[in-house]
Amino acid sequence: MQLLNLPHFACKIQTSRAGYQIFDVVRRKYVKLTPEEWVRQHFLHYLVDHLAYPKALVRVEKGVPYYALRYRPDIVLYNRCGQPFMLVECKAPHVAISKQEIWGQIGRYNAHFKAPLLVVTNGLEHFCWQSDHVSGGYRWLSAIPHFDKSAEHFAATIP
Repeated sequence: MQLLNLPHFACKIQTSRAGYQIFDVVRRKYVKLTPEEWVRQHFLHYLVDHLAYPKALVRVEKGVPYYALRYRPDIVLYNRCGQPFMLVECKAPHVAISKQEIWGQIGRYNAHFKAPLLVVTNGLEHFCWQSDHVSGGYRWLSAIPHFDKSAEHFAATIP
């Protein structure tokens, strides 16, 4: 797999009849190792190990209804009150994340979740912004906030 612009972690990989699998620390099971999953697992470890987001507040591929469809954001982080706090959309490293479809995708997810923080990553580039559901605007953030700092700062922005 490709080297990413994320900290290294001791990943657990096994082989099965279906191919390679990687251990997901949030779902606590082995999942098929795809380029997107490689990015998702690295980003999960970055959030938990380096930015102090509690695993208990993280959901991976949580399905939500959206009109007649069912969407699954890659990562949903909740605050300590159980409200959606951050949505993360992961793409494979070869996928350019400047495409309008990707911004639209996370925007559709956030129409349901109304999370104040949105992140899109392909493992090489990471973009984070704060959404303002009152004005409908966005503010780019220079970095993904540490959990303790973000919980304090963004608590008032959650509807």
